[in-house]
Amino acid sequence: MDLSTLRVGVIGVGIMGQNHVRVLSEMTAIELVAISDPNTEAFSKLRLPPQTRTYSDYSELLAHDLDAVVVAVPTVHHHSIVMKALERGINVLVEKPIASTIAQAEEMVALADDRQLVLMVGHIERFNPAVQAVKTALTHERPISISITRVGPFPPRIADVGIIVDLGVHDIDLIRYLSDSDIVDVQVQKEKTRGLREDIALMQFRTQNNILAQINTNWLTPFKERRIEVSGREQFISCDMLTRSVVTYSDYKTDGSFVTRHLSVAQIEPLRAELLAFSAAVRKNSTPPVTGRDGLQALKAALACLEEA
Repeated sequence: MDLSTLRVGVIGVGIMGQNHVRVLSEMTAIELVAISDPNTEAFSKLRLPPQTRTYSDYSELLAHDLDAVVVAVPTVHHHSIVMKALERGINVLVEKPIASTIAQAEEMVALADDRQLVLMVGHIERFNPAVQAVKTALTHERPISISITRVGPFPPRIADVGIIVDLGVHDIDLIRYLSDSDIVDVQVQKEKTRGLREDIALMQFRTQNNILAQINTNWLTPFKERRIEVSGREQFISCDMLTRSVVTYSDYKTDGSFVTRHLSVAQIEPLRAELLAFSAAVRKNSTPPVTGRDGLQALKAALACLEEA
């Protein structure tokens, strides 16, 4: 594919879809051809480029000559929409989790491979510049353990999944990303306190390369906290994903002293970084940073957590 303007559509303009529309509208060499959502009232909230068409039926959007589409709809609809887009030869960025079931995700990955199309999954935390700083700090050291906390109040936008698939899948993907390994062992405690699905979970993991990891996540905390702590033989890394600050502690001495370093963290919106990476993969027909298989492996671990507890 050449480097000319990419023709892109967005399916689903809820909270996340609206953010995709905003960023895509600001990007150079991107033409936002069309958006779709059955709730047409949502269109009035958007500042759209004048040429962008709006549809209530995503099939009409897919009828356009598109290079790529962003799918930001409830998880239950991911499989059917992504499969139709891939069948039309359109590259896809689908929000996490990749699908509702492992079988659905496997079908999506297989079709993308068969058609030699880009299928990228929106595990946006990989593009958080603070997470990127943690990854860089681990260039020459394999972690011993990874601990992630992701807590906050209940989000009214969530209706079709519990906290493990909605939030926990973010951090399952981060564990795979920071460990450079797949998850092979899962232990979970979870509970539902307000609704039909779990809203608190404590998850423990072991990766294939023998790194221990844990996730503490809930919708019961009145404030948001997003933190990563990584223990290694040579350093301890503390990362606040909200304030985007990363501190390392190293050179431990017998008198209890150590060296503290505040790492440099880039200033870029994670969603913009994600969409730039997706558009680059589409232009080059190359492997995206978060592949369909990455999304599949994260989903497998998340569903294993639901089954294990």
